[in-house]
Amino acid sequence: MNALDRFLAERPTVGDRLAAGKALRQKVLRRDYACFQPPDNREDPIAILEAQAQTRLPQLVPVRYARMLTSPFAFLRGAAAIMIRDLAPMPTTGSQVQACGDMHLANFGVFASAERNLIFGINDFDETYPAPWEWDLQRLAASAVVAGRFLGGDRALCEAAARSAVRSYRQYLRQYAQMGYLELWYARIADTDLLKVLPAEWQKRAKIILDKARQRTHLQVLDKMTDLIDDRQLIVEDRPLIVREQMTSTGRPIAEALELFLQDYLPSMNAERRFLLSRYRILDVARKVVGVGSVGTRCWVIYLQGRDVGDPLFLQVKEAQPSVLEPYAAPLAIDNQGQRVVTGQRLIQGAPDIFLGWGEQDGIHYYVRQLRDMKGGIEFDPTKFRLGGLPEYCGLCGWALALAHAKSGDAAMLAGYVGKSEELDEALAKFARAYADRTERDYDLLVAAARQGRIQVASQ
Repeated sequence: MNALDRFLAERPTVGDRLAAGKALRQKVLRRDYACFQPPDNREDPIAILEAQAQTRLPQLVPVRYARMLTSPFAFLRGAAAIMIRDLAPMPTTGSQVQACGDMHLANFGVFASAERNLIFGINDFDETYPAPWEWDLQRLAASAVVAGRFLGGDRALCEAAARSAVRSYRQYLRQYAQMGYLELWYARIADTDLLKVLPAEWQKRAKIILDKARQRTHLQVLDKMTDLIDDRQLIVEDRPLIVREQMTSTGRPIAEALELFLQDYLPSMNAERRFLLSRYRILDVARKVVGVGSVGTRCWVIYLQGRDVGDPLFLQVKEAQPSVLEPYAAPLAIDNQGQRVVTGQRLIQGAPDIFLGWGEQDGIHYYVRQLRDMKGGIEFDPTKFRLGGLPEYCGLCGWALALAHAKSGDAAMLAGYVGKSEELDEALAKFARAYADRTERDYDLLVAAARQGRIQVASQ
């Protein structure tokens, strides 16, 4: 079929697609998602992490283990490769979306749109890949129980949090199924929407988070990350987390590597954004450790200055390795893993960073975004988190996931399958409890590996 024929072809109606989704219940019963029975020969989870370490900077791998050892929830955050091995053999309906690939409660937050409005949504796309919608929702539900236990919640509250995420996902999919495609493309979860759905006891905390996000600008990074050193404004080192290197890990001088990278990165942006970036000059570059699961991958911060010292720009250049979903999904025709990340983010985030792009240097793939641009999120700290509001927060995350899947998949077909009843909510709450148990046992295995000296752990 040629391009014109595709545009002239009849499209199924919303009703037809809802019915098609409902028919998928005969293929996979919704109650069957409750079952989680890992095989007796399940791969050693620590071996999976060790295999990942082979592609990472060896001096930073102990930092990754240290961060994962802080709690079972931190372990889950870094264990996307382990979880997908558990999920991949389970039945799916076959409906595809642009999956996040690393869906958990800490992977949401507020960020600025190009119009400088705060919106809520998914904020990390390193593992994004076209894949079954179930994998994201199962991981989100499991993270609700793992996080709830870590925060001190009882079984009833933790399962209510998982159910809330799934219920919200179902209900919002139904709304998005009725939207026109252009209306759906422009749909956002604005800061005002957050305040409408959060419970009263969370309102004050939410406003504080939003106010802090508005202050998290490049000027704040300038104040926190740089200082006047030998009459030059430079990034301040904080070894081993922030290091100014003379050479890349491949042995190339930084200035030469940066020149080669920029030649590859700039064409990935639109011309008007290349023009905007060309007004800035580079003052400094440093390697920076970020996240939990991605620790050990190469990540650089580029400090640029525009009109004067009061016009800074900080870009994050982050290595993009193959998605953990890739071995279990259909092949994707791409030349650069950074392109995969950027394309996925542009598709499902709705209002992505204006400097998003990708490039390659010495065979290593990267993507680029602003280091901090009015970004903010929830701190999962037992001393600060208001546990009673966990189900409502999980509902908010389910809403954001529904919007991402509706933008990138067939919202009506998905809505037809998940339905109006609570059958899927109950099934995934049971799955989440079982997988939380598995996560805690895997976490204990990592603790034992550290104690026995199998893995090296950095002191924090």
